[in-house]
Amino acid sequence: MDLDLIRNHPSQGLVGFWHFAHSFVRGNWRNEEESTFSLLSKSCHDIDLISFWMGDRRCLKVSSFGHLSHFTKEHKPEGAASRCLDCAVEEACPYSAQKIYLKSAQKGDFGWPTSVVCSKGVHDIEALTEELRTGPYGRCVYDCDNNVCTNQVVNLEYEGGVTAAFTMIAFTQCVGVRETVVYGTKGELRCTGAGPIELFNFVTKNKSEHRGKLAAFMPLGLMAHGGADYYFIENFTAAVAKNDPSLIRTGPEETLRSHLLVFAAEKSRKENRVVFLENGREKL
Repeated sequence: MDLDLIRNHPSQGLVGFWHFAHSFVRGNWRNEEESTFSLLSKSCHDIDLISFWMGDRRCLKVSSFGHLSHFTKEHKPEGAASRCLDCAVEEACPYSAQKIYLKSAQKGDFGWPTSVVCSKGVHDIEALTEELRTGPYGRCVYDCDNNVCTNQVVNLEYEGGVTAAFTMIAFTQCVGVRETVVYGTKGELRCTGAGPIELFNFVTKNKSEHRGKLAAFMPLGLMAHGGADYYFIENFTAAVAKNDPSLIRTGPEETLRSHLLVFAAEKSRKENRVVFLENGREKL
């Protein structure tokens, strides 16, 4: 159904409470000086999707707010140790490394994220325990060198008065899931994760559900990111095989434009102001 003109587009990126602790407090993307800010490392895809859905409309303004909360020394529980293996209050902590890694390994599961912890490639309880005793993933989440945002709101205004709002949230039950709502003049769309997409028609007041068509077979190694890895490879190989560039829906220009929006949002957050854009770049 044609929603006519999209007037508002709120979206949420649900990172997951333990996933954030793993990747953005203890892990590789915890410190902006060593990697980058969390909106870019985790949610550039979300801003990219919003821009893709907006079609040819250019973004005119960006504002953003957010900060690092909870995972700081000020929130460290009384009696907590610097490492989870030595901690007297570990059982009461949802971010305990023993809960996130050891309990899965004890059940024979050495997949992600536990596989990341075993940096030497040895996947057994003894090696994992040693890594948690000495490595970065065994640290108390309140004693790390993390400095990236746990939550951030991005507000975008596109041509024609169309607005979008995105929120990155660390403290969620769902892991790596998007919640999206599109408000149009003739209807409303809602979708969480892989769907279904729910449509409410303003004219008929009827609700309906719609599911995307999935590949009949998808290799296990390409099922990540909701199957996006598979479709990325499929579209690319099909475009090469058929000599048809139109099968590749976006290119470097679109990628650059959406990444510039992410940088503009972070600039807005840090400088506490609205950033005005022209052709995808800040007006000087």
